[in-house]
Amino acid sequence: MTLYPRLDDLLELRHQARAFGLPSHHLVNSAFAGLYASVFRGAGLDFEEVREYREGDDIRYMDWKVTARTHEPHLKVFREERERSVVLCVDKGPHMAFGTRGTFKSVQAARAAALLGWAASRLNDRVGGLIFGDAQTGLKHFRPARGRRVLWQLLRALSEPSSPTPAPGDPLTEALRRANSGLPTGSLIFTIGDFNREIPSLEQILGNLCQRHTLVLVPIDDPADWEIPPMGLITFRGPDGRLIEIETDDPQASERYRALWEGRRARLKTIAQRLHILLFPVRTQDEIHLTLLRHLEQRARSRAV
Repeated sequence: MTLYPRLDDLLELRHQARAFGLPSHHLVNSAFAGLYASVFRGAGLDFEEVREYREGDDIRYMDWKVTARTHEPHLKVFREERERSVVLCVDKGPHMAFGTRGTFKSVQAARAAALLGWAASRLNDRVGGLIFGDAQTGLKHFRPARGRRVLWQLLRALSEPSSPTPAPGDPLTEALRRANSGLPTGSLIFTIGDFNREIPSLEQILGNLCQRHTLVLVPIDDPADWEIPPMGLITFRGPDGRLIEIETDDPQASERYRALWEGRRARLKTIAQRLHILLFPVRTQDEIHLTLLRHLEQRARSRAV
């Protein structure tokens, strides 16, 4: 496993359709972008055109008259009046340099940001980002813009090594406060990172953001977050530099470890439900494209009920 993603791999995600047996020229606007559009954009306000149906399009907008006349499926396309900014807030702190299955959290977070960014770019949204947690570079702000230039800059920054030293304060809350004050109203904000900790004032900060923006939280999880494999007596170094010995073969300690994680995740879910925030957890061993697609499908079904 590599600690940082290769830029070429993040750029290649714009062609991610292999899991569906589709040729690469379909780009990410096949099944993934079709669901992404239906969940985060809706039908829009202004009718724009009728075009041939493409796999992944929302069948609710089929033009049945044209379909019957041509004997080929056709779709009505709508254009939203209001422009929208999509902001990818990505955690690049030293705790993201962790992974026991599949890949590191830092790599999976970058892949999630790339896939979401390419889908938004394909829909002509303005794409920007905030990278937080790197003590050396500090908070990096990429202002949302149309086209691919800003997205490329964001992905390049995610592929570069970061400092192993923890940043002062809480970088996540700092990034969310910056987003609340520096983004146009109505932005769609994806916050991608490690939520496996107690985050001070998280509900208050998210509540303030929800008043002006749409939020999606993407926790990046590793199985070792809730399950320590039995390895005997192991010494860990805590975030404050202190050494901690843990007997990993002790079943009671393992149960308490899992219970602590489950408690933190339950509190995060409660906050998300209370504030109507979407929660899209991703594990390090998951295939990122299929995992995000599954979350979009579940959201689309819940809206249709």
